[in-house]
Amino acid sequence: MPNDPIQLEIEELSCASCVETARRALLAHPQVEEASISVQTGRGVITGSIDPTEAARIVTAAGYPAHPVESDVSSAADLHDHMERQAAWHERQWRRRAIVGLGMWVPMAALHWGAPPLGLAGPWLHWTLGVLATAVVCIVGPGFFRSAWGALQRGGTNMDTLISIGAGTAWAYSMVLFILELAGFEHGQPMYFTEAAALLGLISLGHWFEARSSARAGSAIRDLLELQPDTAELIDEQGEVREVPVAEVAAGLRLLVRPGGRIPVDGIVREGESEVDESLLTGEPLPVVRREGDAVVSGSVNALGRLVIEATSGGHDSTIARIARLVSDTLSSRADIQRVADRVSAIFVPAVLLVAMLTITGWTIAAASTGDWSRFSTGVIAAVTVLIISCPCALGLATPMAVMVGTGEAGRRGILIKSAAALEQAGSVRQVVFDKTGTLTVGRPIVVSIASEPGHEDADVLRLAAAAESSSEHPVARAISDAASERGIEVPRSTEFRALPGLGVEAVVDGQRVEVHRDAEAACAVTLDGTLLGRIDVQDEPLPDAPAAVTALASLGVPAAMLSGDREGSAMDIARRVGIDADRVTAGVTPEAKAAAIRDATEPTLMVGDGINDAAALATATVGVAVGSGTNVAIDAADVVIPAHRPSAVPMLIVIARKTLRAIHQNLFFAFFYNTIMIPVAAFGLLGPWGPLIAAGAMALSDITVIGNAVRLGRKLRKLAPFTPA
Repeated sequence: MPNDPIQLEIEELSCASCVETARRALLAHPQVEEASISVQTGRGVITGSIDPTEAARIVTAAGYPAHPVESDVSSAADLHDHMERQAAWHERQWRRRAIVGLGMWVPMAALHWGAPPLGLAGPWLHWTLGVLATAVVCIVGPGFFRSAWGALQRGGTNMDTLISIGAGTAWAYSMVLFILELAGFEHGQPMYFTEAAALLGLISLGHWFEARSSARAGSAIRDLLELQPDTAELIDEQGEVREVPVAEVAAGLRLLVRPGGRIPVDGIVREGESEVDESLLTGEPLPVVRREGDAVVSGSVNALGRLVIEATSGGHDSTIARIARLVSDTLSSRADIQRVADRVSAIFVPAVLLVAMLTITGWTIAAASTGDWSRFSTGVIAAVTVLIISCPCALGLATPMAVMVGTGEAGRRGILIKSAAALEQAGSVRQVVFDKTGTLTVGRPIVVSIASEPGHEDADVLRLAAAAESSSEHPVARAISDAASERGIEVPRSTEFRALPGLGVEAVVDGQRVEVHRDAEAACAVTLDGTLLGRIDVQDEPLPDAPAAVTALASLGVPAAMLSGDREGSAMDIARRVGIDADRVTAGVTPEAKAAAIRDATEPTLMVGDGINDAAALATATVGVAVGSGTNVAIDAADVVIPAHRPSAVPMLIVIARKTLRAIHQNLFFAFFYNTIMIPVAAFGLLGPWGPLIAAGAMALSDITVIGNAVRLGRKLRKLAPFTPA
């Protein structure tokens, strides 16, 4: 049995380089198989046999205080509070650094450029600039230096390595020139105290904007986690109502939900009737009627009446709590495309350091060969500019920011995505295969027609059939009983009930023998003392939005198919009614055959199912999608969970995944294109003496571009209208 993943709560993660530093520290341990960390949630997920305390110690030693968390009791409120603390700390740290850095740089720039023309230059000027620059390096710089030093201790580099070397070189180079000047050596070279302060200040400003934008991009997730109230009104055994924390609610307890209140946990209505707004979880814009016996989900709003519900889950295992855990796991996981970006980042920083060394070496050779030692100064500045302008922060943010937005907006619609890889793969599927029963259909038979013989009434046929079936637990019996109840038919009592396996039932009603026998087409022949009264046709019905879902998938270029264990006639009938082509229907298949059919598919395939017999196929598919009302086995085997009885969530999932994947590609293009173009420009000194300052501003702009693109993605996804029946 593989060990359960370990979760860590990690503090002081401020950027993508922090994540990579902590992750590499974990991966260096022989008992760690995989490690994923999210800067957005401040959570890490570690797979392997390492002790949780040891894993926390490793991350803490890397410079980021950490402690284990119990993932199985992680509630929505817990994750929401942690995300709020993480976002607030992140923004507060960078705001302080930006204010200090820019607050000192502005007067430095005014003195640097304004004092000489006014005839105010003198020894005091360099002293002032040197002291202020040193203060910026000492106050703002440690945020970068610690991260770079931690990576160096483990024999690696990160994005802060480039910033630290760039700012440190500019400051140290200027300090050397200043000391030479104090010693009476006239060097005639410009000093870059102002640029060193500007570099740290502007990059901190960029990270501050990044933190604010990141918090806004993650608002979908935090809004989702806020749906579960903190308290619930418990009805005790004496009938008294008292308020308790949601975390203390257990399955089986009865709760009062007042008009206008949020439903605290998943449950079944035991008293009352009301309209319930489930739009934030299902995407359904209209309230739905919930009455005695109906299921309700946590986070939905009770609009009108008073409801008494019986909890079917505890406070830590409600729909919203499961969303919280899935969000945490998803943001901590890494898509395949992110793994590529990580590998590029791993070699990118050393490559940039090499380019910077070649740059200063080339300019030094040029200075020595011409005797113009001002070129050496140009080389130093060009090398510093290369280090700064190539910092791949945007590369590290490209994927996680888009994934965070995509999973958050999917969660708003009740679509729970278990990993970043599943989101990525859902955007590339080329066909969708549905199971039939409970996925495209209601999942229980209903009476669709009654054909009475001449001289008999439909109501009499249904009344006698319901009486004979009243003692049966067969799904057909329940369908007939429900139909009689819906029509307000009073059903008489029956005696001498006898079930005939494979045939039907018989009983005595009002002194006469009634037989309800079933044929191969699920029609029930009702006879009274051997005389045929009529037939009742019982079938599973398509879900209301199943045809719209199939049509939407076709419009996306992803045709729908069906794999069903049911008989061919029933499968073909449902396929015809929902719009699936007959040549894309396979009926009478075993669970093993389902899995084999998915495995043999020539195109990336998304499988949708809800039962134990679908679990193998769900695990085999490129993306397995389980229906929320399905079995635990199916849900555990799937990559994505969608709301019960809403197949229209499948095309919505694909649309969200495609738009998210497109945003990731755009972000990676911005990052790669920016670095590819600007590194040679910086190396050849084409940005001039203001190169480090221009580089700092451009790097901050690239980060903000990536974050802004994620925010734009969130706005586009929020505008998506749910697919509804035509």
